[in-house]
Formats: sequence, structure tokens, C-alpha cells
Amino acid sequence: MRARAFGTAFAVGAGVYGALRRGGPAAPGGLGARFRRENRAGRAVTLFAGPAVAAGAAAGTGGVTAVTVLAAAACGAFDDHAAADDPRRGFRAHLGALRNGELTGGGVKLLGIGAAGLAAGLLLKERPVDRILAGVVIAGTAHLVNLVDVAPGRAVLVVLGAGAPGLLRGGPAGALTAAAMGAAASVAVADLTEETMLGDTGAHALGAALGTAIVAANGRAGLALHAAGVVAAAVYGDRIAAVAGDEGAAGDAETHPGE
Repeated sequence: MRARAFGTAFAVGAGVYGALRRGGPAAPGGLGARFRRENRAGRAVTLFAGPAVAAGAAAGTGGVTAVTVLAAAACGAFDDHAAADDPRRGFRAHLGALRNGELTGGGVKLLGIGAAGLAAGLLLKERPVDRILAGVVIAGTAHLVNLVDVAPGRAVLVVLGAGAPGLLRGGPAGALTAAAMGAAASVAVADLTEETMLGDTGAHALGAALGTAIVAANGRAGLALHAAGVVAAAVYGDRIAAVAGDEGAAGDAETHPGE
């Protein structure tokens, strides 16, 4: 089951990435132009890895996890493309905008991925407390992977490293972990060589897949421990974003501070 999940996620991710590379025209206004970015080193890269890993993770998991992964990817894609020029960083900035009736890219991610995580928790766990903790773990892990995406290959390597112990588990948890790792591995070389980057689309998709695997593998005590960890990381990331401002200290697509 684990080998099949890994292989499916890897094959679909690599296939989608290859198709996007071949089919993305370089003409202004074309697919290539809309998915082209400049990373922190000033090198031109694409965002093709994002939809590739989202498709791979969804294909390798199926069911509730696939829906959660695609929902997280969609929220990230909104920020990658519709809100890419918004200078506001950190949860407090986006929550302030929401209080003023403005829905920012960070607000879409906060509400959308949070809702997707809670919906998944509702379906994956039976008791109310466990469902809430599961939602926090899924949404928080999605944010955490996005938070560490500050250098070429960083988020991919974190997913591969964090997921490795989960491969020792059998059943659904092991298969879900394998799918997240397969999707990450499908773009690892291209990401590390600065040919592409995950963007919010890919980072949140991989994080949601990994978070769902964590939920499947843990009872209440484990869920509580993981929830505390991702909340602490989010608080720390928000403080860094507030201090860094426009300097881009941490965040999505190696260009946006963590939100």
C-alpha cells in the first residue's frame, strides 16, 4: 500500500510537472509568464511545482485527504496569483484586514485551509475534541510547511524528513505519509536546482497531506502534542513576519514571509 501510494504520487507529480514545463509558453500573458517568479537569489523560476505536487498528493491519497489537499492548494493558488503583490505579512495583519471587511490572500488561506482541516477532522475522527485537534494539526502543518519554504528545496526536504518515520507504520497512515513524500520527491531535483519552487500552492498541499497522515497515525495525546507544536511554530512565524516586514524573512515561494 505504501509503495503504491508513493509511486502514484511520484508519477502523477512528475507527469504534471513535465507537462507544464513543455506546455507553458513563454509569451507575455501565457501560462509560462503567469507562473514565472524571481526567487530571493534573483533567479527566474517557475511555480509549476505547486500544481504538480498538489496533483500528485491528491492522486496518491484519494478520499477525504485528496479533497483536503486540493482545497489547501486552491487557497494557496489564490495567494500565489491573485494576491501576490499584497505586502501585508503575518496573521495579525490579515486578521486586521478581515475585521475591516477586506479578504486578503492570507485571509483566504486562514479561513479556507482552516475550514478544510476542520472538515477533514470531522470525517476522520469520532469525538469532538479529537476532531478539533485534527483540524488544527492539518491546517497547522500546512502552514508550517509553507513557513519553512524559504530556500530552494527546504520545504521538500522537511516533508521527506518529517514523513520518513511515518513509513514505518502500516495501514492508512503509512500510505498517506508515502503519498506526501512521493509528491515531494517528484519535484525535489527541480526545486533544489532552482528550476522551480512550490509557492503557496505546493507548500500548503504538501503540508495538508502530511498533516492528514499525522492525524491518521495518532490518538488524542499525539494529536494534542502535534497541535501544540504547529501552533507554537505559527506564533513564532508570525512574530518573525511582523519584525521582518518587507524584508521577506520567511514564507511562501521563497519570496513571501510566513502567513
